[in-house]
Amino acid sequence: MSEGETVLSGELPDIAPSPAPPAHLRDLTARARTYVEAASSANTRRAYAADWKHFSAWCRRQNLAPFPPDPQVVGLYITACASGTATRGGKPNSVSTIERRLSSLCWNYAQRGGQKLDRKDRHIATVLAGIRNTHAAPPRQKESILPEHLIAMLETLDRGSLRGLRDRAMLLIGFAGGLRRSEIVGLDCGRDQTEDGRGWIEILDKGLLVTLRGKTGWREVEIGRGSSDVTCPVVALQTWIKFARIANGPLFRRVRGQGKDVGPDRLNDREIARLVKKVALAAGVRGDLSESERATKFSGHSLRAGLASSAEVDERYVQKQLGHASAEMTRKYQRRRDRFRVNLTKASGL
Repeated sequence: MSEGETVLSGELPDIAPSPAPPAHLRDLTARARTYVEAASSANTRRAYAADWKHFSAWCRRQNLAPFPPDPQVVGLYITACASGTATRGGKPNSVSTIERRLSSLCWNYAQRGGQKLDRKDRHIATVLAGIRNTHAAPPRQKESILPEHLIAMLETLDRGSLRGLRDRAMLLIGFAGGLRRSEIVGLDCGRDQTEDGRGWIEILDKGLLVTLRGKTGWREVEIGRGSSDVTCPVVALQTWIKFARIANGPLFRRVRGQGKDVGPDRLNDREIARLVKKVALAAGVRGDLSESERATKFSGHSLRAGLASSAEVDERYVQKQLGHASAEMTRKYQRRRDRFRVNLTKASGL
C-alpha cells in the first residue's frame, strides 16, 4: 500500500518515508506508531483522513497535483469549498469546516516526511481572511438541557429495563459532571482496567469521584449526591452497576438479547448524542418548535451546557468542572446567565 493509500484508508502514515528499520529497532518503530496514534483521538484521525480524501479528489478533478504542498493550489481549494464547487452538487462549507480542512491538510503533509504547508502564505492567508469576512456567522449553539428538562426526560425512560437504567445513569452523570460524550462512554469501573479507557470512577460516601483524561489532560471531577434518590446521579450509577452486574472494565456497555443481557463492548460516543436527542423529543422539550427544528437543537453537548447554565455557584467552580482553560470558554456554554451583572455604563458615571 502506498503512502497516499495509507492515509486515504483512514490509517496513519509512517512517521517518515524511510527504509525498513533494522531488526533490533522494529519493536521501537511499532511502539512509536502507537504513540503517534495516541497523539490524537480516533475521531480526529478519521476526520483528517476524510479531509485528505476530499482534497485529493478535488485535485484529481482539476488535474492538479496534491504534492508537493502548494499554497496556491490550497488557496484555490478553500475557495472552492467556500463557493460550494469542491464537490459535484455540493454545498458551500462553513468557515469552521474550511478551517478544519486546512488544519487537516497541514497535519497530513507533516506526516509525509515532514513536508510543511505554509498557512501564512498570502495565497492561503489572504483568501481565508476574505472567506471569514464574507461568510463568517455566529456559531449555532445547541440547546441546553436544564434541570426541569432533564427530570422530564428521565420520566420517559423505562425504570424496569437494563437499557433504561443505563440511559438514566448516563444522562445524570453527563449532566452533573458536565462531561463530554467521549468522557462518559470512556469510563471504566476502576483504574487501568482497559487499554481504550479514558478514566475511571470511585464511589465515596459523599459522592462520585471521576478521574478523566480529557482534552486538557488528566483532571478529577466531583459529582455530589443529589437531594433525592430519584434524581441522584450516584444512586442511578449504583443501580445500573448492580443490575448490570458490572465489576470490571467499561462502565457503560451495549444492552443486547432483547434488553435482558449486558455485553462486554463499550458504547460508542455517538450513542450519547442519539440518546439526548431521542429523550428530549420524547419529553417534549422545546415543544414550541416543530419536530424537525427540535431535532437539530440537541446533542451530547446539551448536557454540559445545561450544567453551565443552571448551576448557581461561582463561575470558577463551573469552569473547573467542565475542564475549561479559560472563563471565556465556560461563558460560551452558559445559555442562561446574568449578562448585565457588571454595568460599566453606570460604573463610568452615566
